[in-house]
Amino acid sequence: MRIATLACLLATFILPGTPGATAAEPATGQSPENSRRPTDEADLRYWLQNMAWHHRFSTEEIAAATGLSGDEIAAAQRKFNVSPATKPARSADAPLLVLPYPGGRHPRIGFLDGAIRPQRETKISIFTPWDATSYVVYDVPEAIWHDTDPGRELLYLAHTHIPTTWTRQGVELEKLEWERHPDGSLSFERRLPNGVRFGTKVIPARDAVRMEQWLTNGTDRALTGLRVQNCLMLKGAAEFAQLTDENKVLDAPYAACRSPEGNRWVIIAWDPCWRPWPNAKVPCLHSDPQFPDCPPDQTRRLRGRLSFYEGTDLKAELARIEATGWRRADSP
Repeated sequence: MRIATLACLLATFILPGTPGATAAEPATGQSPENSRRPTDEADLRYWLQNMAWHHRFSTEEIAAATGLSGDEIAAAQRKFNVSPATKPARSADAPLLVLPYPGGRHPRIGFLDGAIRPQRETKISIFTPWDATSYVVYDVPEAIWHDTDPGRELLYLAHTHIPTTWTRQGVELEKLEWERHPDGSLSFERRLPNGVRFGTKVIPARDAVRMEQWLTNGTDRALTGLRVQNCLMLKGAAEFAQLTDENKVLDAPYAACRSPEGNRWVIIAWDPCWRPWPNAKVPCLHSDPQFPDCPPDQTRRLRGRLSFYEGTDLKAELARIEATGWRRADSP
């Protein structure tokens, strides 16, 4: 039987409620309303490659991420020849592979009630250099807090858990996507209803992934206490995914997690850092930064770094990283 044209496929699955286009209720922790339907042929092809080639999603997980039925997914994979077997080889000198995280598979092992309906637009997958199937998911940012009178206010949260400024007002933020650039970098920007804008840029290289976060104050008063949570979730990299804090090392601004053999590490750092910390229940790792106080119409920036290390002398590796000058504004 000939495969239906993609135009017919799109007519079937882009329009919610079309007969035969409803995916089964996923068993992945992602609710159907949190799925993202592909917008056109290029979008469909990209996300199939992202999920089938790199994240190795099952059909059920692809359905949870896209809202497509199993039959639609199978037809599209045949159309584009996308399967684990057709994944192209990567050059040995290629930068670290960084992709938008597609959703459809919860990035946590535990503490799932603390991250309901995780939003994919803040999450990236960074694949280890020694195993093309192993990756960590970095939520950049997971949350942004600021000072109020009285107490503190949650300005943004990348999942559903505790109330934010906007959930208390009944305001639902629009769904966004990472912008993918030809050089392999990723960026996104969100404008909040009060005029505050924030965003993240991610630049992969062979030795590390460099990141910048920024926030612009579009309100009429200064923003203070702008603490950020950037959450590195370890579920997708089995050697770092033990439910313990015994494999973590905290040396602000650096936070690191080691493999059971102690010869492989993932290392993160943000500047300025106010708190490095782990959470064994997730499991995850943080080097959380804080924006300097931001007057109206001003912009503040943070710099971050993630790298992998094969070796046993973590202290020497941290000294080597520090000597690169990654915190400077003119650092590559």
